[in-house]
Amino acid sequence: MELKWALLLGLFLPSCSGCAIGFKFVKGKCVDEDECAETLVCGDHSNCVNTEGSYYCICNEGFKKSLTGTCEEINECFENESPCSADKMCVNSIGSYKCICPYGYQQMGKADCEDMDECLSSVCGVHSSCFNTPGSFFCDCSPGFRRHKKSTSGPCVDINECEDDPDVCGSNADCYNHFGSYICKCHQGYSNYGNNQSKCIEMDCDQFEPDSESGGDHTPEKLKHLMSLLKNSCKSLIDPNGEHFTGEKLLEDLCSSSDELLSDGNIADGKMLSHFLDTVENSMRLIGPQLREPVTRMETHNTFAEVAVMKSQTPPSGHVTLRSGSALFNTSWETVVGKSYPGFAFAALVSYKDLNPSNLLHTMSSKEPDDEERSVTYQLNSEVVTAVVSNTETKHLSEPVTLVFTHVEDRAETRGVAYACVYWNESEGAWSNEGCVRAESNSTHTVCSCSHLSSFAVLMALYPLQDSFELVLITRVGLVLSLVCLFLCILTFQFCRSIQGTRTSIHLHLSICLFIADLVFLCGISSTHDQVGCGIVAGLLHFFFLSAFCWMLLEGVQLYRMVVLVFHTTLKHLYLCLVGYGVPLVIVIISAISSPKGYGTDRHCWLSLDGYFILSFFVPICIVMILNCFFFIITVWKLAQKFSSLNPDLSNLNKIRSFTVTAVAQLCVLGGTWIFGFFLFQEKGTEVMLYLFTILNSLQGAFIFIMHCLLSKPVRAAYYSLFVRMCPHKKKMEYSTSNSQKPLRSEDSTGESHI
Repeated sequence: MELKWALLLGLFLPSCSGCAIGFKFVKGKCVDEDECAETLVCGDHSNCVNTEGSYYCICNEGFKKSLTGTCEEINECFENESPCSADKMCVNSIGSYKCICPYGYQQMGKADCEDMDECLSSVCGVHSSCFNTPGSFFCDCSPGFRRHKKSTSGPCVDINECEDDPDVCGSNADCYNHFGSYICKCHQGYSNYGNNQSKCIEMDCDQFEPDSESGGDHTPEKLKHLMSLLKNSCKSLIDPNGEHFTGEKLLEDLCSSSDELLSDGNIADGKMLSHFLDTVENSMRLIGPQLREPVTRMETHNTFAEVAVMKSQTPPSGHVTLRSGSALFNTSWETVVGKSYPGFAFAALVSYKDLNPSNLLHTMSSKEPDDEERSVTYQLNSEVVTAVVSNTETKHLSEPVTLVFTHVEDRAETRGVAYACVYWNESEGAWSNEGCVRAESNSTHTVCSCSHLSSFAVLMALYPLQDSFELVLITRVGLVLSLVCLFLCILTFQFCRSIQGTRTSIHLHLSICLFIADLVFLCGISSTHDQVGCGIVAGLLHFFFLSAFCWMLLEGVQLYRMVVLVFHTTLKHLYLCLVGYGVPLVIVIISAISSPKGYGTDRHCWLSLDGYFILSFFVPICIVMILNCFFFIITVWKLAQKFSSLNPDLSNLNKIRSFTVTAVAQLCVLGGTWIFGFFLFQEKGTEVMLYLFTILNSLQGAFIFIMHCLLSKPVRAAYYSLFVRMCPHKKKMEYSTSNSQKPLRSEDSTGESHI
């Protein structure tokens, strides 16, 4: 302190030697004085820097001047920004700092801090498991062990489950404690399916004996062999010394035996079907608990099985979904477990590809009383599946299960098609929809919600379509109009002398055939109550409609002969009748002999669709239309050549051209009608096709009357003459008309009329 005051005084007092402050007199002259030679001139943590006549102090690195002038340490860890990276800790030191990894981490070389796995060393001791966490770890006792006196630290000791929970094995087994575990030894007649820490269930191995009431004497040998294997497996679970079968082996035997039974067609009646499905369900209850994998799938030629198994001390929760190639089964583990949990739970779905008992489809227990009145036809439109769970109380489930079926035949619901979710009722030996609701359905899938478990399928009900009032009205009015027009055509072609000829004869017989066909159609198409009468009506319709097309073919042949072969030619009336009536008669006779049941259906008195019997009508029609198209094309081609010749006979050519136009129009009207008529009597026929056919068919007679009568000049003249004769006060007009325009007569050379 004294030194400091002396220095301060030296700044103001002149040196005794006469030198300025900061200098000293040495050897007769003033030289700079090194104040830094004094060790305490600047204090701690600083450096003295000498200058000419003075000096100054600089703080060391890591220090800064304080308000008092001394150097104080800088804390780098608390400055505005930490000098260390985010994963490191800053530690201050005198004049500096360090960046270190936090506890539980270590620095690998110059890299950032990495978690240190404390579990690599035995930090938890025996009977416990070490679990590493970021920057730390924790120890958990192994199953069957716990901390002594429930403390959070210390060694793990064995749990005596038999003392802690006397009911851990249930009342049907004895509990034996082991170091870290326990074993349940079942009483006689009980088994826990090899799961030694599960409760024991009573075993009924007699359920695999053929039931005499269900036709035990007629049980197929392959089914008996399967039941024998299952019975032996059941007994081995009761007697550990017996032969043991694994769950996978039993499942394979079940699928193989099911394949053989379905392939051989042994499911012949309701009792056998009930016996088979009951055996599959009991088999899955025996096989499921013995499977080792959480999910087991097995697929053979005709059978697919998927089984989900859960084994734990606590009941599982959540949803479980099983799939086969044609169905999906969705439920919850709570539903699978039920009210009691023995230590395991399973859910199984089994589907059968070739199980389609067609002889049992009529047995449908339905709540709709009008089904019998409507003669409903049932058809399975999905594979049959069996859903089994470990819960034995499945008649009334706490929550419904969901099954999604893929349709065998893609078909949407219509007025004539309805889908129903059904199950096989073993007590009644019939399909029933009780307890199953169709939640959703489209052309490819049906979603079912059922409150119980069994064997399920989707049943397609085919309802006979009831013709609407509008369709019946159009049919009756149209046919009456057609009959009136055809009757006028018959009178005209028979008694109008000015148009007599070969074509007129053809038109006459064509009108007669259509008139009789329409009359029979109007009076007898719905007479399905009389099987014999309905067959006769169908045969008459078959004959007269075919005959109408044969007469159209004859008209095409006549035009072809007039133009291509010999222009002035006619066909004998006998030959015309042989073709027009003989060919249809032969076709009808052959059809009736080959398939007498083909005439008449449940819905209409028409040709049956079974066995392609309808082709006996449509094939001849197609042949007639193809031949007529050929004749008309040749006729038009020849007519074009004749019109382009040097000296054409225009009157005859125009006449033939008119004949051809009306014939082509006639073919389009009658032939086009049956293009839509092809869909009329089919179950899949749409209402649009029905209405189109009905309207076009009702206009057939009107079209023929318009084309061959009203558009014919000779016929119009004959009509006018008849009208005048019926009205005497118009004789004057008749006289003037007869003088100005004489009716055309048929030419003797051709036998054909003018138009």
